[in-house]
Amino acid sequence: MARYSGSLCRLCRRENAKLFLKGDRCFTDKCAFERRPYPPGQNGRGRRKFSDYAIQLREKQKTRRIYGVLEKQFRRYFKLADNKKGITGENLLFLLEKRLDNVVFTLGFSVSRNQARQLVSHGHFLVNGHKVDIANYHVKVGDKITVKEKSKKMPAIIEAIELASKRGGLPQWLELDADKMEGIVKDEPTREDVRVSVNEQLIVELYSK
Repeated sequence: MARYSGSLCRLCRRENAKLFLKGDRCFTDKCAFERRPYPPGQNGRGRRKFSDYAIQLREKQKTRRIYGVLEKQFRRYFKLADNKKGITGENLLFLLEKRLDNVVFTLGFSVSRNQARQLVSHGHFLVNGHKVDIANYHVKVGDKITVKEKSKKMPAIIEAIELASKRGGLPQWLELDADKMEGIVKDEPTREDVRVSVNEQLIVELYSK
């Protein structure tokens, strides 16, 4: 599947928000968004007025980039969310939160969602004792996510666990046993558990046109 291969820092500057795409670097003074908090390009510093459509589009793009989802897949998630009971915008966020790559990142086994997607794709994680190498696999309540025995000594995973403390504690729907390098899905996520800065209603308005 095609993936964005350009500068990740440009995405943060384009969306005028820190998307935390580069792991530990995002928490240091080397962060490009901290140094240049304006859109890239020669007109990036200029004042611009945005239409309602542009604001909705940027919110959708920001959310898509935070979770590392392509447009076609994101639209499919929206359709699933719209067909579920409950609030469409929140349903959309819950679907994104329950992706295996996001869960691996949230548990602290990777420094970014990009790295989590790569680690999952290379088969470094087990779900209920079985290898799952599909990044968009959706976890369910009761699922146990474990680092494979052979992967527990990987420097990237060990470093990620050490750095995870900078992000704060875990959301209520997840539980972590750091010594065993395993996490458990205790419950369904709630809106309060979603820690990304997103106005999901703008996305609903965009797709409802």
